[in-house]
Amino acid sequence: MKVFNTLTRRKEDLIPLKEGEFKIYACGPTVYNFIHIGNARPLCVFDVMRRYLEYRGNKVNFVQNFTDIDDKIIRRANEEGVTFKDISEKYIEEFWVDAKGMNIREATTHPKATENIEEIIDIVSTLIEKGYAYEANGDVYFSTKKFDEYGKLSHQPLEDLEAGARINVGEVKREPMDFALWKNAKPGEPYWESPWGHGRPGWHIECSAMVRRYLGDTIDIHCGGQDLIFPHHENEIAQSECCNGTPFARYWMHNGFITVDKVKMSKSLGNFFTVRDVASQYGYEPIRYLMISCQYRSPINYSFDAIEQCKASLERLYTCRDNLDFALKNAKDEADANDGEIIALIDAKKDKFVEAMEDDLNTGEALGAIFELVRDINTNISGVKSKALVEYAIKIFDELMNVLGLLYNRKAASLDDEIEALIEARNEARKSKNWAEADRIRDELKAQGIVLEDTPQGVKWHRA
Repeated sequence: MKVFNTLTRRKEDLIPLKEGEFKIYACGPTVYNFIHIGNARPLCVFDVMRRYLEYRGNKVNFVQNFTDIDDKIIRRANEEGVTFKDISEKYIEEFWVDAKGMNIREATTHPKATENIEEIIDIVSTLIEKGYAYEANGDVYFSTKKFDEYGKLSHQPLEDLEAGARINVGEVKREPMDFALWKNAKPGEPYWESPWGHGRPGWHIECSAMVRRYLGDTIDIHCGGQDLIFPHHENEIAQSECCNGTPFARYWMHNGFITVDKVKMSKSLGNFFTVRDVASQYGYEPIRYLMISCQYRSPINYSFDAIEQCKASLERLYTCRDNLDFALKNAKDEADANDGEIIALIDAKKDKFVEAMEDDLNTGEALGAIFELVRDINTNISGVKSKALVEYAIKIFDELMNVLGLLYNRKAASLDDEIEALIEARNEARKSKNWAEADRIRDELKAQGIVLEDTPQGVKWHRA
């Protein structure tokens, strides 16, 4: 597999530190509000990355954090007259509603910043001892000029980054580009004991601490949104590599931005949408589909038309899968002479899917291969086919859907059984020429969103 490495600005062979195992860290949300559709993209993209690596037989240790102490969280808590923990725990719960709605698998570990204060203090102390950080009135800052490679991820020399940077009122850092590792607590703020007095961690240091604690000094992949390249990920590299004396992450993967109707999403412009907002109108699965509908580094434009197109594409996939179930129900035991040819077509589309995924996780091309597979299935698996062929088509189709995390809303078998029972009752009514009863059952099913189609092999049904 090849991935585009932000650090080197080129596609590289993805080779783990230990064969067959990947250590991945993905930056998680700051939990002070519902996640928005911009947050949804890295969640979906890197969930697919993890699924694909596992599909190819690798073991993946996937860590994604919660930032549960931050200026925004404290501000929200003060506005609502509650503790910072009340806010963070509330929105962690809300995060899980949305994440599970989009079929995001739980990480191997979901650490919180506040659970890693000891590790944070240890790293800050080491950086001070090594001369990379300094204490000033209870704050601790990282000295960017002490790290010669500062700017290597964003590919900007320190002099360029310094242009326009300034020291804000109340800050006591030596240079404009120096950043806070530890913040002295203001009156009324939550705090922890430290060698520098009461305080709390800066934003960047928490990720360095959690990477080291849960994955080690050097990891395979660090990922997140493009907006995190600078300063967040740049600062993580600086503090981690100066503390540990080893490379921090071998590969850096960043997903592209999302616009709304081709304009940057902004609350002030009134084009800001939470995942919950969109899901309440369209459901969660179209959101997931949109987020992986093109190669992850490409920008995505969110619009009502785009999400409607995603719903239509999902409907095609669900219909194909329902057709396979119908074909299996009517399948015969004997093989047909052309089974081998159809299996070869299926395998060719699977290979095309894998080829796309191996090329820097190109989910857009992978979906293209899946729709070619859908066409082949619809063309070649109709009428009465051999059971072995249909089962093979189902196996491959489900494998690829699972890699992308799609078609997870297929109804439970118990509901399907109820529908099948009503269909059977309608069939009996038609045999008895009780047309009124047959029409009544059809109307009842239609009211439940079930559309019937009479075919030579029997009645097929799908959801409208």
